[in-house]
Amino acid sequence: MKTLVIATLALLGSASLSAAETDQQALIKQGEYLARAGDCVACHTAKDGKPFAGGLPMETPIGTIYSTNITPDKTGIGEYSFDDFDKAVRHGVAKSGSSLYPAMPYPSYARVSDADMQALYAYFMQGVAPVVQENRDSDIPWPLSMRWPLAGWRWMFAPSVAGLQGSGQAQAAEDPVVSRGAYLVEGLGHCGACHTPRALTMQEKALSASEGSQFLAGSAPLEGWIAKSLRGDHKDGLGSWSEEQLVQFLKTGRSDRGAVFGGMSDVVVHSMQYMSEEDLTAIARYLKSLPAVDANDQPHQYDKAVAEALWKGDDSKPGASVYIDNCAACHRTDGHGYTRVFPALAGNPVLQSADATSLIHIVLKGGTLPATHTAPSTFTMPAFAWRLSDQEVADVVNFIRTSWGNQGSEVKAADVAGLRKGDLQNTSNDDLGQVKTHSGS
Repeated sequence: MKTLVIATLALLGSASLSAAETDQQALIKQGEYLARAGDCVACHTAKDGKPFAGGLPMETPIGTIYSTNITPDKTGIGEYSFDDFDKAVRHGVAKSGSSLYPAMPYPSYARVSDADMQALYAYFMQGVAPVVQENRDSDIPWPLSMRWPLAGWRWMFAPSVAGLQGSGQAQAAEDPVVSRGAYLVEGLGHCGACHTPRALTMQEKALSASEGSQFLAGSAPLEGWIAKSLRGDHKDGLGSWSEEQLVQFLKTGRSDRGAVFGGMSDVVVHSMQYMSEEDLTAIARYLKSLPAVDANDQPHQYDKAVAEALWKGDDSKPGASVYIDNCAACHRTDGHGYTRVFPALAGNPVLQSADATSLIHIVLKGGTLPATHTAPSTFTMPAFAWRLSDQEVADVVNFIRTSWGNQGSEVKAADVAGLRKGDLQNTSNDDLGQVKTHSGS
């Protein structure tokens, strides 16, 4: 009898242990999903480096900083308690007690729930391979490199974690789908870190939709790209996009309305394509709930005059001949492009923003539409810096921004020259000679 009792207790203990292990594995899996939603790997992995080992250079107005090792090695976060981890992620305070640079989007991560923080901690401590790699000091010169002023920055601009948890619960009672989208966009997705303009003191001008129309209204140029407005404007926002088109774009990097490029390519490849249909729908529905910034915003009205002129062989409009020779084969003379392959230019909000940096940059350097699990094809736009002069680039950009009903402002050759110079400074020696030889500037 005694033996039977012992055996029974052993079986119960084994079953209990198995259940605990199953729960822990589920928590780790949830943390992996959340880390994908937060796109942690994109910033904490250097080119050709090991996942989450840090070392990725990030340009700031005061110098270059390098992302940190967040693997569970002692050179990373291996000695972090949950409290240490939470203080870093949601409060911007390192284990040493020093303040983190706001390149770490802790003002957004302050919105992450306690439960999701526990899952993230479980994943990074138990689901990520440890990597021995010491963190690299920033290239910010002294005295700007001093950390203590960042404590004041946090006090002034980082939101209260406790207060945000309560406001999120109140909002959830209104519309669960929109509330989930707000949680992902304003929190883990930290979309505002790129898509919201910043003040001179480098804080985002708004951290949520409740803080005003600056939230997700588009950024200043960063590394040659503009993060476009995600608000409801038709001209330069998402007013012309449907919820379904947004979901398709986030999942595949392409839709009937456009194709991904620049830094957003990494977001789709590393993060969005792995998210559930429900979460992508929540994000899209929340973004579609944001009103336009311009009270007089109107839907795009297609103008066929340029298309008819080109069809008749009239290329007298400045930039038209450059467009015919270099762009029309893919984007067509009517500006409609080819759906989910070569994006339409007519009515494209990226092309009508006040700042044409992204458009100039992609003409000069080209771009590649990345492959995803559900859209494995890859398409490349060639670079034209080697064959077009600054004036020719300005002409074709102006042509695109003022044709088929588009209403973009004028670009000058000097604008192109400035961006070309920046590209040259960041070009490898193998490509430098070709770009210099054909710059025409």
